[in-house]
Amino acid sequence: MLGSALVIIPLLAGFSRDTQATQAPADSVVYQVDPSSRLVVKTGKAGLFGFAGHTHVIHARGVTGVLVYRQGTPTSYLRLKVPTDSLEVLTPPDTAEIRKVTEAMRTDVLHVDRYREMTFAADALSASSGKMEFQLALTMEGTTRQVPVTADVSIGADTIRATGTFTAKQTDFGIKPFSGGPGGTVKVADRVTFCFDLVAVRNPAGAGGGAVPSNDARTVPGCVDLSEAKSDTARRPM
Repeated sequence: MLGSALVIIPLLAGFSRDTQATQAPADSVVYQVDPSSRLVVKTGKAGLFGFAGHTHVIHARGVTGVLVYRQGTPTSYLRLKVPTDSLEVLTPPDTAEIRKVTEAMRTDVLHVDRYREMTFAADALSASSGKMEFQLALTMEGTTRQVPVTADVSIGADTIRATGTFTAKQTDFGIKPFSGGPGGTVKVADRVTFCFDLVAVRNPAGAGGGAVPSNDARTVPGCVDLSEAKSDTARRPM
């Protein structure tokens, strides 16, 4: 979760389409984050008996936001937000465990009753040779930390797509990594991995072209769980 599952973010709220457009510089272009975008978090295992647990892939549904892009200048910026109650545990493929992991993640780790949104904010963005490096303001449980991110970026006529990963330690945000099982022998590692495949669209009503990510959040590069994929394949009838 961010505790057996996750650690994510509240920061920027109330970014309406109207204010997004009016606050953007005159020589910039506003891109809306497309619903096809994918953001997932992968947890690891820790401790002597970590092998007894599972890694988990958590899909952050309902990603919304805006990218304001100014070509040739490092003044572009990104704002994203995700409702914490939209987080969905995808692996392992065990319905009972998924329910337990999801409940613990929401109540014991993310406290969704108090922290209803997760947000990401990045400023001074500048893409060069298909790469973008920036500091991301990540806020969880009321604590903000800067984390370095490197993304692969492709810019089309009406779309911008960015893919990449970054990591964060739960304890840096005052979050105690989850432990459970008999005597607390199953532990989740402090460090978790965020993986993203984001598409921002210049004209949401009629934009076309540009690659659309797969609907399967488990296939986001960097968060693919090969061991789970192999075991799932082994269970399938021939």
